[in-house]
Amino acid sequence: TINPTKSVTCESNCVTPILICFDMPISKPHWIRAQAPTGLGITRVRSLLHRSGLHTVCEEATCPNLGECFSNGTATFLIMGDRCTRRCPFCNIAHGLPNLLDPEEPSRLAEAVAALSLRYVVITSVNRDDLRDGGAGHFADCMHALRKQVPTVQIEILVPDFRGRLETALEILSQTPPDFFNHNLETVPRLYREVRPGADYQHSLSLLRAYTFKNPKVPTKSGLMLGLGETQNEVRRVLQDLQNQGCTRVTLGQYLQPSRAHLPVSRFVTPEEFLELKHFAEQIGFTQVASAPMVRSSYHAEAFSHS
Repeated sequence: TINPTKSVTCESNCVTPILICFDMPISKPHWIRAQAPTGLGITRVRSLLHRSGLHTVCEEATCPNLGECFSNGTATFLIMGDRCTRRCPFCNIAHGLPNLLDPEEPSRLAEAVAALSLRYVVITSVNRDDLRDGGAGHFADCMHALRKQVPTVQIEILVPDFRGRLETALEILSQTPPDFFNHNLETVPRLYREVRPGADYQHSLSLLRAYTFKNPKVPTKSGLMLGLGETQNEVRRVLQDLQNQGCTRVTLGQYLQPSRAHLPVSRFVTPEEFLELKHFAEQIGFTQVASAPMVRSSYHAEAFSHS
């Protein structure tokens, strides 16, 4: 199928119409490689999660690093169900009417973390626009349960934007702060309508700024997917915006199309370009930067937190 209205913006900011065939995905370059999800470590983690009735973003979002992370006994837990109230065209998580919150999920999560002997846990969620607090209270319940069961565990939460519920969510998550607070911008503002319908770039910046202001001792983190049509200059401007909000950590990785039904990859960003952006982010004041094709928001999160 040909889309003759698709355009790209070059570094000089001119807009050039191009033809894109959505039935002919761009071939992956040699630097895009992921470990096949096999082995005893993966089987053990999957079995435990499925027995516990828990979800991971690794599986739901078809993360390319699933094999490596599961082999190392780590996972990013997806709470509040596996159905999102939004339909972002880059994301492979199912959308639709979600189930009621499971009050036993926090305790099951804590038991799974203890069984896996995890020292660092990443908790994320689907968007829950149906809840008055956007799910912030459930995040807090999960953190309470984890700290009770595994007092030494470090917790990173990767939160949705809580749009329309920001003040309530901030109050709840300030009373029960994580060790690290993460909210992904995902892309540059010009592409928000196409990539993140239902979200707002300035609102996401406000979330990071407000949380940093209320909780100055909690490091904040964000992430971007590259290869959706953004320019390097646009990425640099987003990095500067994040730094201006007090965000100290950032991840940059290559967007990979989960299926033909999702947004296509505009281009594969080279490792050299990722390295250039890493140097730029460090120069403007970020204390921790992970920038490479296979980087994801929670990839090597424990090592990243200590580096």
